[in-house]
Amino acid sequence: MTKLSVNINKIATIRNARGGKLPDVLKAAAALENFGADGITVHPRPDERHITRIDAYDLKDIVTTEYNIEGYPSEDFLKMVISIRPDQVTLVPDGPDVLTSNAGWDCKKQLETLKPIVKRLKETGIRVSIFLDPEPEQVEYAKQTGTDRIELYTEAYAEKYHSDKESAIKPYIRTAELAQEKGIGINAGHDLNLDNLAYFVGHVPGLMEVSIGHAFISDALYLGLNNTVQMYKERCK
Repeated sequence: MTKLSVNINKIATIRNARGGKLPDVLKAAAALENFGADGITVHPRPDERHITRIDAYDLKDIVTTEYNIEGYPSEDFLKMVISIRPDQVTLVPDGPDVLTSNAGWDCKKQLETLKPIVKRLKETGIRVSIFLDPEPEQVEYAKQTGTDRIELYTEAYAEKYHSDKESAIKPYIRTAELAQEKGIGINAGHDLNLDNLAYFVGHVPGLMEVSIGHAFISDALYLGLNNTVQMYKERCK
């Protein structure tokens, strides 16, 4: 069964809009795990517009399943995650002004940049995942970075799902098959939701984990955290 990691950035966004501590991201993380989430994901950004550095540190003592921190590998970010030691760090190529992740790494061009970063993280015992577009050629270079996993960037799939889901899924299948051949684990995330998740999970081979935030928290506003966890996990089977 594909694991469900819930990105709780949006809970922090609501808190920060008012100030104070409500809603409490630590309480939310514990509740999500209680309800059956397999992991908690956060993406702290330099401007702290949602998850803050303090949140990232405090969650280490709360999360009992799997803790995944996403981010651009600036020196500040790397020092933070090495200090926290989450279970997994997902490297994304976002600049500081990007609203949300919008592309995977070009591992061919960035190979010599990524290799020492991946090595540095792995030497501390942290599993490393690299955010990647569904392009089989990129898998060859991702392998050379030494990464443990890739996270397939699924916006293109989500955009085409309702008009031509068979075509939308094909590059993800090819990329995942090659990753399996290379011994690389496969995660996925971005714009996956209750409509398109089951088809993706059912067709992409070797899918180990999905990270879902915006759609999940939006659904939880109507359905509640517990019901939403159950509905997403059902689609992860």
